[in-house]
Formats: sequence, C-alpha cells, structure tokens
Amino acid sequence: MSSTPINPAATGGRGNGIPRVIVATTALLTFISFWRAAAIVLNDLASSAYYAGGEAEGYIGKTAPWFILAIMLFSYAVRAVYVESCSMFVRGGVYRAVKQSLGGALAKFSVSALMFDYILTGPISGVSAGQYLGGLLSDLSQHAHVSGPFSESTVAGIATIFAIVVTVYFWWENTKGIPESSEKALHIMKLVTVMVVLLIGWCIYTAVLRHSQLPPFPYPRNLHFSPSALGWLAHSSLPHMFGIIAIFIALGHSVLAMSGEESLAQVYREIESPKLKNLKKAGLVIFVYSLVFTSLVSFFAVMIIPDDVRQNYLENLIGGLAMSLQGPLIARLIFHGFVVVVGTFILAGAVNTAIVGSNGVLNRVSEDGVLTEWFRQPHPRFGTSYRIINIVVGLQILTILISRGNVTFLANLYAFGVIWSFAMNGLAVLVLRYTRPGQREFQVPLNFVVRGVQIPVGLGLITLTLFAIAVTNLFTKPVATIAGGIFSVILYIVFTISERRAKHGGVAHVEMDQFNLELEGELSPEAVGARPGNILVPVSNHFNLYHLGNVLDRIKPGRRDVVLLHVRLLRRSASGENELDADQLFGSIEQHLFSQALSMAEKRGKSIRLAVVAANDLWDGILRAATALQSSTIVIGRSAKDNTEEQARQIGEAWEKLPDPKPQFNLEIHLPNGDKIYKVLGPHAPNLTANEVNLLHRLWLRFSESLAREELHHHDVVHFALEEVQKEIEEGHEDEVVNRLRNHLESNQSKRKSKV
Repeated sequence: MSSTPINPAATGGRGNGIPRVIVATTALLTFISFWRAAAIVLNDLASSAYYAGGEAEGYIGKTAPWFILAIMLFSYAVRAVYVESCSMFVRGGVYRAVKQSLGGALAKFSVSALMFDYILTGPISGVSAGQYLGGLLSDLSQHAHVSGPFSESTVAGIATIFAIVVTVYFWWENTKGIPESSEKALHIMKLVTVMVVLLIGWCIYTAVLRHSQLPPFPYPRNLHFSPSALGWLAHSSLPHMFGIIAIFIALGHSVLAMSGEESLAQVYREIESPKLKNLKKAGLVIFVYSLVFTSLVSFFAVMIIPDDVRQNYLENLIGGLAMSLQGPLIARLIFHGFVVVVGTFILAGAVNTAIVGSNGVLNRVSEDGVLTEWFRQPHPRFGTSYRIINIVVGLQILTILISRGNVTFLANLYAFGVIWSFAMNGLAVLVLRYTRPGQREFQVPLNFVVRGVQIPVGLGLITLTLFAIAVTNLFTKPVATIAGGIFSVILYIVFTISERRAKHGGVAHVEMDQFNLELEGELSPEAVGARPGNILVPVSNHFNLYHLGNVLDRIKPGRRDVVLLHVRLLRRSASGENELDADQLFGSIEQHLFSQALSMAEKRGKSIRLAVVAANDLWDGILRAATALQSSTIVIGRSAKDNTEEQARQIGEAWEKLPDPKPQFNLEIHLPNGDKIYKVLGPHAPNLTANEVNLLHRLWLRFSESLAREELHHHDVVHFALEEVQKEIEEGHEDEVVNRLRNHLESNQSKRKSKV
C-alpha cells in the first residue's frame, strides 16, 4: 500500500509552456471502515485456517487443536502490541517501531525477517489453494470412476502450477497499479462467512450424531512429536524432562495460525476516523472471526475425520472435513467444491496481500533512505514501483518451484519470519515505554507504577512469550533457521550496502511521500476529486499547518471534501513569464509540504485532495482556485507579516478584481492560539450590533407614525438611507460624506476605548 512515485513523464505545459495546475495524488487518500480493514487482514489471517491445523497435527499429534486455540487466544494479546505501536506511529509496523527504539541495524534485521514472512505468504497460500483444488479433482475423479485417487506427486504438481499462475496474475495486477480493494476483500469474507456457518452447523450435527470426543488434552504426556518436530533437539532429553519446553515446542509448530498480524499495521494508515477506536473494533472482529474459524476447524477435524483418513488430508484439512461429514456423498461433494471455491478466493487474496505488503514495506524502507531510488523507479507506463514487485514475485516463484507443491515444507520455513517479526515488534514497543515515556492513546494492559517507574507486566509477558517461542523454533526447525537466517543476512547486507551508497552519493534523506503528478489545463472539482461546496485550505509553510489540523478535527468523514492548495508564485521579467516545467512547479518544497499534510490527515483518518497552482499574486491565485473548485469556504492561517484585518482587506480587494459573476466565499482566519475570525467575501447581510438594530427599529417606528397608511418594513428604512448617501455622493458631496463617516468611526473607537 505504498504511495505512487512522482511520474517523470509529467512535464511540459500548455500555452506559453507554463503548467498552470498540477494535481498531486497518492494511493492513500481514501479511508475505509473498520469492517473493510478487518476484511483485508482476515483475507491474510483467516487463510491460515486452511493449512495451520493440519500442519500442527503433523508435528505434535492429536492435541494440536488445543495449541491452535491457545495461539488464537494469544493472538489477541499480540494484536494489542500492534495497536499500541500503531497509536504511536500511523505509518507503523515492525520497521518503524524497531528503528525508533532499537536503532537502524536491528530495524533492518527485523524487516529482513518480515520480508522472509511475506516472500513465503504468497507461495504457501497459493500452494495450499492448489492442494485443495487437487484434492477436489481427485475426489471427483473417483466419484466419476475415471481414476483412483491422485498420487501425492500429481496433487503437488497441480498445486505448483496453480500457485505460479495465481502469482503471475497478481504480479501483473500490481504492476499495472490496481490497488488492493477493500470492497473485494469484504465480498470474499462474506462468502467465507457463509461457508463457515454451514461448516460449523454441519460439523456440530455430525459430532452430536456420532458422539464424537474432544481431542486429547494438551498435557505433555499427550504430545506425540513426529520425527521432524524436534529438529536439533531430537536426541536431547530436554523436551521429555521439562514439560514447559515441550509446550513451547508445540506452540512453535502452531504459530502459523496467527500469521498476518503485520497486515493490521499496514492497513492502519487507511482506517477512517475515529482512527484508534476503529482499529480496536477491527482487531476485535479479526479476533472473534479467526478464533471461531481457525480453532473450530482444527477441533472438528480431529473429532470427525477418522485418524487413518485424516493423515491423507493434513494439507487439505477442510476438504477432508467436508468429505467426512454426515450426509449423502453428492451433498458432501458439492460442499467440498464450495469449500475449494471459497478457499481459492481467500488464499488467492492472501497471495495478493503478500505482494502488496512486500511492496509497501520495501517502499517504506526506501523512503527511509535504506534502499536507493533505483528500487522505486516508476514503471514507464504505469508509474508503479515495478522493480520491487519484480524482485518479490521472482523470489516467490522460485520458492514455489523449490517447494514442489509441499505445504509442509513451506509452513516449516514460514514460521521463522512470522514469530521473529512479532518478537522484535514486542521488544521495540517494550523499549519505547522507557525511551519515550508518557501518555499514549492506548497501552497494553497490566501496567503498574513502582516509585514513579512504570512496570509493563502485560507487555513484558507477551514479549517474553514471543521470544521463548522464537528461540525454541530456532532449535526445532533447522531448515527454517538456516534458510531464514541466510535470507535475512543477505537482505540485511543488501540494505546496508544500499544505504551506504545513498549516503556516499551525498543525498540528504528527508522522509517524504511520493506523489503522482497530473498536469491539468484548468482546476476543477473533477480534476482533484472533490465535490462542490468543498473547503479550500491554502498552505505555504509546513511548520504552520495548524489551520489544516483545525479543519480536519471538525469535519466529519464523507460530509465535505478538503482541498489542500499550494500557490507557486511566478516571477515576471522584462521578457515575460519564465517558463516552468513540472519539476519546478512541484519540487521538494511542495513534496515536503504535502507529506506533512498527508501525515496529519492519516493521523486523523480524514481524506484530503492536493493541488498546486501557479499565479502571479497569492490572493488572486487562491480566489481563482476557489472559484474553479466551487469551494464554499476558504481557511487560512494568520500571516507572519500582516495582522488579520490587513489580511482580510487584501483578500477582499483581490475578490473585487475577480471577473463577474463573483462567487461568495466564507473566509476563516485561524490563529495559532485556536481563535478564529470569520468573514464573508462578497455581498452579504451585515452583522448588526444590538445598538444598530435598536437604532433601525426606532427610525422605523418614527417613520411608521408619519406614514401610517403606507406599508413600511425595516429593510425599506435601510434601502432609503443607503440611496440618500449615494445621492449625496453623486451630487458632489463625497468629501463631506467621507468626513462624516470618518468622524463616526473615530467616535466609535473612542467609546470602545473608554469602556475598556
């Protein structure tokens, strides 16, 4: 979910070669509800229900469902760590949290482990979907008496081909720049929900009818590790001597069930206001959904599928469950087909999430100056960071080929990146409690204060548990340890070399967003994507954006659009206007300014539109932009040079110079202390004081007595008085009228001073 790079092709102009208007856009200006945010994360997280239970049982035996349940309950605590991290950094995630607390070196290691996770997310999801497809084709082939059950190699071949096809498809979609759609994710989760409700209902019916027993309780004596489950501890007596070690080994083999938590941090940028409240709601929805779906699938699989049959379905667990339910074979086959269709959608969605997430993380690293600009060079046609996408997809396809369609092999590797990214994020947030103390919008519960020092018991226990599982996995998953370690070291070296080259190139790094620039002949609501009646907020200095913050705080999402405007002033010379290309009109000043504004908008979960216009006069440029955009309100900050009255006078004079018909605008001048001054540009009813209203009423009463037979209104008195003044001026008594008006103003000022 990275922003779109500046398009180098956006050059040239119109007329005399000066691009009058540039609309700057980014992929992160549309905010989504917590339901859609939860759907995006669940497309990644809930997909693990299709393979996590079977993989865990293959390592630790029939007690696996209890450990899957424990991991799903523990995931809520891990999610709380991510919520605290996100509340501190809108553009959060492992990399930002670790860098702020532990420094750049560990941040690069953390993102290396995270990339190992993302590189494997796509292949394991694609291969798992292929396994389900191969299992369905095998069952249909047997039912139609075409052949016997497919061999493992045949199913693995189908899984490999399917995974590669899906990965290539989403490579092209992301290269074109089609964003991940929250609407599509929501539709997929609705379909998954229908399947889950049918599956749970049918499983309960089957379990009651057959008097099925719960899986063995998770006592150490009930753990039956497979030969490959202990890794380097296979010849050690530690797992048998210490039950707690056996428990952590079992948890390590079940940790796949909570993969996808990092997606929550990535999607936080796009959650609408109130941001943190909606993040908590999304987290609760994700927890309940994944708890019910993932854990119940594991329980029902052990309770319903016979032991000898279940061993053939460990990579296709829900498919095996569908075929073992109570009911006619044709009904089970139809439901099996439905399970595979739904699984294909959600697992394919996880493939896309992996590519999008990888691209987003590496763009974040690149924005931070760790990767050189070469990686973010835009596609010549689509403007996307295609080089990063190509590298990620290439590694994913290589991983699929190496796995040969074996989900267990991929799951073994996958656990490395999952647990280490969680552990490093937990450690980073724990360290930040001491390096950046103070109130937070949210904190992981169970905090105690001893002699003025906070003791974060809850956060400490979560972090300790994560590291215990991570260290245990180092010894029990040797292949994952070696592969993940080598990958992380290589990527760390790439990051380090790239960062040094960038520094040696003399490029000073400033964190800024990248924007896609579109040259427009004229400004219009359609060009910036704003509706008429919008609020125009001119900005010129990224240090003084308090008026933008005030506007964002008060508007409600969806009610009115906010357009951020920067006026690039042109200079005249004897030969006429200097020509400007797009880079001159939108340079580092505008990029820095818009990056700060975008950060403020993201923090509040509010949308803003961005535009740059060229003009010879500041106020004229603002008013012409407001006219073109059909804005109703202009909000400006206080000038550093002029007082508010002078500002209002200058913009009023500029309004008078606009061509007819002149639109009316509400003008708000915001002060740094929070005060606001309201003006109206254009003809409008004056704000009369109580004394002026009383004077008008007394005159109306007096004239009404003299004109008893005439219908006289208050506005008639005002109209008559104004016409009398105008008549005096036209008769050549303007100086006398002006002197009387001056005396009136001086008298009023004296009265106000005497009251003070």
